[in-house]
Amino acid sequence: MTDESYQPSPAGLRAFVTVARKLHFGSAATELGISQPALSQALATLEAGLGMRLVERTTRRVFLTSEGEELLPKAVAVVRAMDELTLAARGAEDPLQGALRLGLIPTVAPYVLPAILAGVAVELPILRLQVVEDQTARLLAQLRDGTIDLAVLALPAEAPGTAEVPMYDEDFVLALPAGHRLAGRKRVDPAAMAELPLLLLDEGHCMRDQALEVCQLAGFRPDLGQTRAASLATAVQCVEGGLGVTLIPATAVDAETAGGRLATATFAAPRPGRRIGLVYRESAGRAQAYARFAALLRDVIVAASPGVGIRPAPDTVPGQAQGVRRGRAPIA
Repeated sequence: MTDESYQPSPAGLRAFVTVARKLHFGSAATELGISQPALSQALATLEAGLGMRLVERTTRRVFLTSEGEELLPKAVAVVRAMDELTLAARGAEDPLQGALRLGLIPTVAPYVLPAILAGVAVELPILRLQVVEDQTARLLAQLRDGTIDLAVLALPAEAPGTAEVPMYDEDFVLALPAGHRLAGRKRVDPAAMAELPLLLLDEGHCMRDQALEVCQLAGFRPDLGQTRAASLATAVQCVEGGLGVTLIPATAVDAETAGGRLATATFAAPRPGRRIGLVYRESAGRAQAYARFAALLRDVIVAASPGVGIRPAPDTVPGQAQGVRRGRAPIA
């Protein structure tokens, strides 16, 4: 008869599940790293507590009783849940061993995700990466609410209560219709855009603000026309169709020029550009792990983009964790 106060031990359940799978006490004991007597004792204690035989052993074979067959799926579920709990605890201790929710802005995600996913698969095979693409303000809100753990953003984000880990710098490149008089030029003065219709992304995209800042620093107000785009890919298609010009980050050049209908020009030094980094909540208390992750992202992105215009941020060293810049005030 079952003792109603009895609670099966993890050792007993694991012994039962392993014996049921191996149908051999010696093999089960070897897999568990214990002696056969210890295995037999753990199984006997489980059977005594449950008040039933689960396993029968003859001189020739091991097999489950009908009660054992009935309880095995439940025992397997409990053992699996215990293993998942252990893995989750390890992931909480080291976030690079569990699930990690990563946000990326739309002018970064399409161009670096292939390198990120390939690099993570090789370097952090245990990590379960979840990806969210959204605009900066919404990613920062999700970071504040705890629905994502990290965000890849243009720096400085300077969101209250956050820390910033610089990863890489990239130049802006002038995207032009094929055959444009500036196509292929290497040292274009940004002031030359004053005479060109500039296509911008919609409000909320940091790339829009960055493009306007480039124009402001060059001393002119751009001719914006009536065309706006919700994505960089749409802006590029408008450029290909002759509706104007736009700025694209260096990481986007290979992907956006692959069709052969887009030309580019690079700017004269000091070339306008942006810094991309990893942003996280200071309260997470995972600065070292997140710095390691930022270093991995930087290394795989820079390695996948060997051309001119993409380089590690100057206050970082390839292969080492970067310095951290902190936000101005704690998140409410």
